[in-house]
Amino acid sequence: MTPPVPPVPTAEPAGLRIALVDDHAVVRMGFRMLLEAQPPDGRPPLRVVAEADDGETLLRLLPTTVLDVVVLDLSMPGLGGLETLRRLRARDGAPPVLVLSAHEDSAHPRRALNAGAQGYLSKRAAPETLPEAIHAVAAGRRYLDAQTAQTLALAQLDGSAASPFDVLSEREFEVFTRLARGASVHDIATALKLSSSTVGTHLYNIKQKLAASNQAELTLLALRWGVIAP
Repeated sequence: MTPPVPPVPTAEPAGLRIALVDDHAVVRMGFRMLLEAQPPDGRPPLRVVAEADDGETLLRLLPTTVLDVVVLDLSMPGLGGLETLRRLRARDGAPPVLVLSAHEDSAHPRRALNAGAQGYLSKRAAPETLPEAIHAVAAGRRYLDAQTAQTLALAQLDGSAASPFDVLSEREFEVFTRLARGASVHDIATALKLSSSTVGTHLYNIKQKLAASNQAELTLLALRWGVIAP
């Protein structure tokens, strides 16, 4: 009698390898638990294989870490999210980036998409949209949550798609948003790991480009264009 042929073991899918980049450890932990608890649905499982609390750390780990998707916050100390995104996209073979941000105006998602992000997801979106967004960008598709898509569409319709902040560099835009929220030059320098003189130079350039004479005018401009909430 011929012995039964043992079944050939099938390898489990390796899954999508994800890096979470956010300066809040508790936030990263929550996202990790959400992603790794996803039930099997025929798609590759989601595996968080790397975490970073700032852009510099992400860029340092890239040469030794194979990633399928980077989930990136925009507001971080040191190298901000937009500048991190720009440097990441300049590298050959860089993984697609899904921006996951609390910013819900039209300027931030537009800048992120123009800088090379494959998708943009508001942190206020329903939790189940995060796995959906990751699968989409990993497959090479664009992804916007419904609220962000509506915000961008309305900005296009009412003629505000081109904002005065388009003249600012990524670093200047980041300094501008912090100034508009009332942060001092010293506070910004500490948060972004820059010297106060460097932030002061950025402030001078921002005021020249936006034709603003003081921080109060910058705040009013940010409020008028929805870059910060009232």
